Amino acid sequence: MRTALSIAGSDCSGGAGIQADLKTMTMNGVYAMSVITALTAQNTMGVKAIMEASPEFLKQQIDAVFEDIYPDAVKIGMVSSMELIQVIVDRLRYYEAKNVVVDPVMVSTSGSRLLKEDAIQILTQELFPIASLITPNILEAEIIADIKIDSKEDMLTAAKNIGDKYNCKVLLKGGHSINDANDLLYNKGEATWFQGKKIDNPNTHGTGCTLSSAIVANLAKGYSVKEAVEKAKEYISNALNAMLDLGKGSGPMNHAFALPDKYKK
Repeated sequence: MRTALSIAGSDCSGGAGIQADLKTMTMNGVYAMSVITALTAQNTMGVKAIMEASPEFLKQQIDAVFEDIYPDAVKIGMVSSMELIQVIVDRLRYYEAKNVVVDPVMVSTSGSRLLKEDAIQILTQELFPIASLITPNILEAEIIADIKIDSKEDMLTAAKNIGDKYNCKVLLKGGHSINDANDLLYNKGEATWFQGKKIDNPNTHGTGCTLSSAIVANLAKGYSVKEAVEKAKEYISNALNAMLDLGKGSGPMNHAFALPDKYKK
């Protein structure tokens, strides 16, 4: 069985972060493992508090996974400080990790800042170059590329700036503010658009975490980056189409929409 590791923050409400990653990876057919960068007190309405793991404990978690069950792919999600990012970079280089996908989580959907200002430089200059793919949304790409994105042409400019500067593949997630969830994959001058399905569902908590984790699961199974993205977008569309409605804010999607009925009863 193929294996995948998520290095990210915990979401106690279950819709995003490590919890969403483990559900997604499992439903996409790989053995899922986790390394916790931080505990968060959050729900569908917002983030109340964050408690970081210590750098030494983060190192011990990563070592424990790689020394025993070497992951076929790795997803990096929320990492809030420079010290923690440096630990991740050092250990991934040490173990020669493969199929690394970085979801540069900077600000939550509710507007809470999840990445400290001084951590952005080490994230981009140290972690991006060892990644197989990075998956910023529009807001994150604006911060990284330092440009305003208001159109598909702006998306292409931002993706090119990021990909060429940090020598990595970029999946820039469009979202409904720019288009009907059409995403752009940029790789060394080649641009590929993935058409999204417009789904009228206000419950989108954890969509970024879910998409990147589905991509990681597909990379672990041996798919190319393009194939992994295409399959991941299909999975997340179906999860949103299940129309789960939980919580008082922007609720989670149904990651287990395809679970056989015999196990639901």
